[in-house]
Amino acid sequence: MLQTLKNNQRGAADHGWLQSNHSFSFGQYYNPEQLGFGPLVVINEDRVQPSQGFGTHGHKDMEIITYVLNGALEHKDSMGTGSVIRYGDVQRMSAGTGVRHSEFNHSANERVHFLQIWIEPNVQGIPPSYEEKHFDTASKHGSLRLIGSPDGRDGSVLIHQDASIYASILDKDDHIEHELRAGRSAYVHAIRGELEVNGVKLSIGDALKIKDVPVIEFTKANAVELLLFDLPY
Repeated sequence: MLQTLKNNQRGAADHGWLQSNHSFSFGQYYNPEQLGFGPLVVINEDRVQPSQGFGTHGHKDMEIITYVLNGALEHKDSMGTGSVIRYGDVQRMSAGTGVRHSEFNHSANERVHFLQIWIEPNVQGIPPSYEEKHFDTASKHGSLRLIGSPDGRDGSVLIHQDASIYASILDKDDHIEHELRAGRSAYVHAIRGELEVNGVKLSIGDALKIKDVPVIEFTKANAVELLLFDLPY
């Protein structure tokens, strides 16, 4: 199965201080055909105006991963964690038994642009925790760089789910592959540029759901940055 979700099929919200696109049903956006993909339940592409953000709010039993595309995002939480993350940084917060946090644009002049990703955990009621790692641009060029995994291997952030997240930056001469084991599915989200995935054309903001395909091929890339999610079926 290869099923495309085009950029213009995503949900959209404009709150003035926040412009957001929702790949799956979220908040006031509801699409019965887009309720998530396996344990992957949220991919929001958010753009927050200078000095604005999400006030303190709570989460429980969710793996929340933030991938900054441009600008600086400030995070504070009830665990006492506080940080500012920028492009190349990946933040993982396991909400577990419950955590409260806020997220604000750290800049008074520039908009911050980021992806917020929610993955349902395979364990409930764990103590909340926080982790942050930096992945330099060179490590993503022409390859799939593991940034999140169930065991934290290769310097990735640890996700409490049998899911692996890869980031990649590709251009015209790049041709890479990813083997998808039996019983696994995959989700590709195109952040920038355009490419073909198993012959399916994707452009900025597009995504591809993949099942029952043994090898995923990335070809004909033009200034591409993408995320690949390797997920349980």
